Amino acid sequence: MRVLGIDPGLTRCGVGVVEGVPGRPGKLIGYYVVYSEPDEDIALRLLHLDKSLGELVAEYKPDSVAVERVFSQHNVRTVMGTAQASAVAILAGSRAGLPVQTYTPSEVKAAVTGSGTAGKAQVTSMVTRLLGLDAPPRPADAADALALAICHIWRGGTRARIQAAAVAAASARRGGPRR
Repeated sequence: MRVLGIDPGLTRCGVGVVEGVPGRPGKLIGYYVVYSEPDEDIALRLLHLDKSLGELVAEYKPDSVAVERVFSQHNVRTVMGTAQASAVAILAGSRAGLPVQTYTPSEVKAAVTGSGTAGKAQVTSMVTRLLGLDAPPRPADAADALALAICHIWRGGTRARIQAAAVAAASARRGGPRR
């Protein structure tokens, strides 16, 4: 499975592409950071992010996209920019017809390090180790995006099977599929 992980951000949006199967170390395909200038018009920044993510999806042809879920922050301005970038990331995968899954930061940390409260340095260290890299991916946004891809490879299949089973059970309770 090839996954494009996206750590959404308006100024810096991390993107990581990993191939792998659950329970095994993955293979790094590539990582990037899409930058935009904070003083540029918001519409142009979002358009640049949309175009860049669309190009990366087309170039790397992932099987699915994993995006960090926006969580509550004290700085409303920061959370708004992150939420807007997250929507663009989800749209990039959806526009390409790919399944898109979101994960909370603690889900990603727990998947990669074993602790949902791990710090950035620990996540970066584990991503470096899990992908067999000679040096840590920089900046941290790229490492976080790779961690999202690894998390999805390891947990996404299980989550999808649970959702499919729940849909099948609900359908059975209703007397079969609705038409």
